[in-house]
Amino acid sequence: MFGWTGKILKVDLTSGRCWREDISLELLHSYLGGRGLGVRLMRDYYRLDPFDPQMPLIFAVGPLCGTSAPTAARLAVVSRSPLTGTIYDCSAGGRFAWRLKAAGIDALFITGQSSQPVVLSIADEKVELRAAGHLWGQTVHQAISALGAGGSVACIGPAGENGVLYANIMMGEGNSVGRGGLGAVMGKKRLKGIVVEGSKSTAIFDQARFDHARQDVMRLFRASPVIFGELGIGEYGTPALVDLMRQRRMAPTENFRKTFFAESANYSGPAIRKACAAKKDGCYGCPIQCKKSTPNGEHLPEYETVSHFGGLNGIADLPAIVKANTLCNELGLDTITAAATFSAWGEICGRFPIAEEIPQLLHDIACRCHDGELLSLGSRRVAEALGRPELSMSVKSLELPAYDPRGAYGMALAYCTSNRGGCHLRAYPISHEILRKPVPTDRFSFSGKARIIKIAEDTNAAVDSLIACKFSFFGATLEEYAELVSAATGVEYTPQSLKETGERIYLTERFYNCANGFTAVDDLLPDRFYSEPGSSGDGIDIYPIDRHRFHGEMQKYYRIRGLTEDGTFADPDFLERLP
Repeated sequence: MFGWTGKILKVDLTSGRCWREDISLELLHSYLGGRGLGVRLMRDYYRLDPFDPQMPLIFAVGPLCGTSAPTAARLAVVSRSPLTGTIYDCSAGGRFAWRLKAAGIDALFITGQSSQPVVLSIADEKVELRAAGHLWGQTVHQAISALGAGGSVACIGPAGENGVLYANIMMGEGNSVGRGGLGAVMGKKRLKGIVVEGSKSTAIFDQARFDHARQDVMRLFRASPVIFGELGIGEYGTPALVDLMRQRRMAPTENFRKTFFAESANYSGPAIRKACAAKKDGCYGCPIQCKKSTPNGEHLPEYETVSHFGGLNGIADLPAIVKANTLCNELGLDTITAAATFSAWGEICGRFPIAEEIPQLLHDIACRCHDGELLSLGSRRVAEALGRPELSMSVKSLELPAYDPRGAYGMALAYCTSNRGGCHLRAYPISHEILRKPVPTDRFSFSGKARIIKIAEDTNAAVDSLIACKFSFFGATLEEYAELVSAATGVEYTPQSLKETGERIYLTERFYNCANGFTAVDDLLPDRFYSEPGSSGDGIDIYPIDRHRFHGEMQKYYRIRGLTEDGTFADPDFLERLP
């Protein structure tokens, strides 16, 4: 077999049984891998509670992982989110994905609940569960230090062990499966970590064609100012966006009450480089190297983290923001939800946390003690418990990232249509509304946005299943990646066939959510964005979003998707018609 291994490793933590099965070629061809394969494998389980022992936790790579395809050393983790209740996937890059593929596995499918803390060890054909009681309670760094000699590690910190609803899974190289609380699902199974090592190589069907396609991708990367330009993400990482969002008046400030933070330059890309002597870092084998770290190896925060621990909470202290990021990585916490929960809590209480209070609050959240017991539940539950539900800036209980929707109407729509909740990465309209790639669109207009968002969601679902990094598409297109995957697998794909695959994946996720009670009522922004303006200035006016116009574009989106006016499916047997 070329590209894929055709194998799934199943682990039942209740019985301790581990075994391999074949994955049908039909499923691989129809869902590719990564997000798509994981979502398809959830078909018999999507109605289960996220903490049900039989709820799967699925790690899935793609057909390009294990090859030299740029940015393809990635995997997706799929389950159901305890924070949102939605079907959920997160992707992460690094050696772990590469080595999982090298162990001969396209997907790792974990169910059950161990009677004691365990570590799953995979070394080619050898798979075993080892007692890990001595690691329970340890930070991510401590656990990785203890386990790393056996291969690449994915593990949880105290937050995952204690069921924090936005606990993440950390990879040994510092990458995180960061949003939606999949670390809590792993902790509920009493699985502290996974160690993987492999020696197999990924077979490529047509090496010459593959090498030519790879050269095309790299040439387009080098020509992209967003990737390798003077102010691009290759130079400054994603904090290169800080100054741009400030200039566009769409930097979330003080729980999205404002859209401009005057002191954001303190944590911009250039400021981080100067203050932290930042050096280039990144996922294994990635030419972009968008991540940054200090000379002693401390991972530096990315755009969402600096913005949310910064302006969203009224904090301009860069060392405090860096420390908060490091603590979240050590404790196993999603930085976006943690910081957004602080901001909602702060507005409700009449005072945002100051920089000096953040470290203790993060420890309390991870341990679920003191104020951390409530804060561990995420902003929606905090706001509801304190009688101010309208102050959770979330969609489907997932806190919004660092792009105020009043400044980009495609982003406003995409937050609401995202299957996993308020996420910028499902359609990423920032690409065309702000970065002007591949073509610019008017950020203050809904015109055409329903169709653009639909196409982008389908495209990104395919990208997440190949699985490649979205930053690749600031240079390359689906055309080049279709050529790569065709050359790797021997199965002919086109940009159009990949988008059709992405549509199948998106609609499957949407069907799962609808079956679990989600409707058009859940496809709305918090009322603040329809009733309050942002921070106008510098010749830019940030008005409230026109609710009527937004509703009209959402209805157009439903029609394009073939959904009912309520955003649901008219055909209850929709899944039965899919591979």
